[in-house]
This record gives sequence, structure tokens and C-alpha cells, in this order.
Amino acid sequence: MLNPVIDEDGAPFWEFTARGELRIQACAACGELRFPPRPCCPRCRSFDSEWRLMSGRGRIWSYVLPHPPLLPDYAAQAPYNAVLVELAEALRIRLAGNVVADADAPLNSVDPARLRIGAPVRVAFTEIDGFSVPRWLLERA
Repeated sequence: MLNPVIDEDGAPFWEFTARGELRIQACAACGELRFPPRPCCPRCRSFDSEWRLMSGRGRIWSYVLPHPPLLPDYAAQAPYNAVLVELAEALRIRLAGNVVADADAPLNSVDPARLRIGAPVRVAFTEIDGFSVPRWLLERA
């Protein structure tokens, strides 16, 4: 896995995931949710922000099944999925990740035939190389 590069704006996101919480940065002035985190609100230009707790629920907005050639660290896990999940509370916020059978399962633990655009998912966290990484579990529609 390629570890995330943590900057000052994104550090709180990773601190919250370490506690098993999915939080998204919001403007403290106008309430606009934004991801990835950044210092200034794109809507009102305020520099005041807060972190809002999300339900951890969403829907698959898009997905791909990577094909060779793959990065060497991932080749042994093919076929696996890479998804964009649109959060239930923030329809313009999309997080990248993988749909897995359970939080600690390998990337190829879900049959690609089970994936559908719009399929409901919920977040689960697993620790990889010292980071608590969000992953996604399929829910029944």
C-alpha cells in the first residue's frame, strides 16, 4: 500500500479515522462540506473550519477493476476493485477506497460481479502500516 501523505489540512481526517470515526471538514462560517480538506472554503472564502461526524454510509458512485500491468504490490491481489463512494450526508463528497468482505479482508475478497453503481455501502476501518484506512462493506439494498 502507498501510505497517505499527511499535510496540516488533512491531519485531522487521519486522527479521526484512528478513532474509528469518519469525519469530513466543513466550513464553520457557511457549513459547506469539503473533501479533500483545505485551508479555505471554496464557497465563502472563510478560513474557519470544523470536522463533522458522518454516518459512514454511502453508495458506490463509480468503480473500476484494475487490469495488468499493475503496481507490483497489488498484482497478487487482482482482481480487486477501486471505488468512489458518495457519502449519504454529502452527495458531492466522494471518497476513494475498496469494497471488501470485512474490514481486515484482502482487496480481492468481494466478487466483482457483486458491485453495482448505486449499491449501498458502509465504512469500516483497518490498520495498514500504522494508518487506520477507511474501506467499504456492501449493505443489503
